[in-house]
Amino acid sequence: MSVNATEESPPENRPGPRRPALSPSRASDFKQCPLLYRFRAVDRIQEAPSKAQLRGTLVHSVLEKLFALPREERVTERAHELLRPAWTELSTDRPEWTELFPDDDPAAVDAWVGSAGELLDNYFGMEDPARLDPEACELHVETELGSGVRLRGYVDRVDVAPTGEIRVVDYKTGAAPREIGEAKAMFQMKFYAVVLWRLRGIVPHQLKLMYLTDGQSLAYTPDEPELRRFERTLEAIWQAILRAGRTGDFRPNRSKLCGWCDHQSRCPEFGGTPPEYPGWPEPDPGEETALDRAD
Repeated sequence: MSVNATEESPPENRPGPRRPALSPSRASDFKQCPLLYRFRAVDRIQEAPSKAQLRGTLVHSVLEKLFALPREERVTERAHELLRPAWTELSTDRPEWTELFPDDDPAAVDAWVGSAGELLDNYFGMEDPARLDPEACELHVETELGSGVRLRGYVDRVDVAPTGEIRVVDYKTGAAPREIGEAKAMFQMKFYAVVLWRLRGIVPHQLKLMYLTDGQSLAYTPDEPELRRFERTLEAIWQAILRAGRTGDFRPNRSKLCGWCDHQSRCPEFGGTPPEYPGWPEPDPGEETALDRAD
């Protein structure tokens, strides 16, 4: 199978429109509920973030900054020192996020930042960042399969051993039910494994999920036949999205996850009416947000 693959700079640094692509979050959305995919990728309806989502974004930002420091500075105290500046940076870029803290209540903000610090403490209990030199953090990757399906996403961390083995690491800070959350997370990790395999010609040796809430980790070793099968799954999802995009027929799929959905008021399963279908978006319905990457 021929593949055109590149590791690229973040989208904001590249001029011009990009071709439509599939990200792990949007692929997972469509698998979960095609109508949810439409609301997020086609209608692009803004969703109010939760404090837990923002906390995950903050922790990801701090860990990225931590690994940019010299090894001897990658200690718990330094990570905690990075929390406030990182939140100031994030909230300056997205001032609407501060609306989750009424009247900018200092005590509420302090407690929330403190809860992010607890996740960092849990992280340090899982591994010592002073012993690691990741090849990349928050790496934007993009590849096009031989079938024409374009995949893109952000990888939390890529470690490469001196012998060349690749480990893909993803931090999880959300509070989704474990059996559902792990299935979605492993889908995401296999997505990244396919992209990196096609970019580098090497099947990642390990996919590692680090659950910072409880200090647990989950490691998995994929193989090439499995990634080929997963490629076909992604191609089938993309073809289903394109069919729905041509007709506007994005059907709801009621499940246990509906309880966490922001769109019940416009979902037919709950007596709502979706907005008029705006047509298939161009050029790019596949982008992930920082909140997507923080779960």
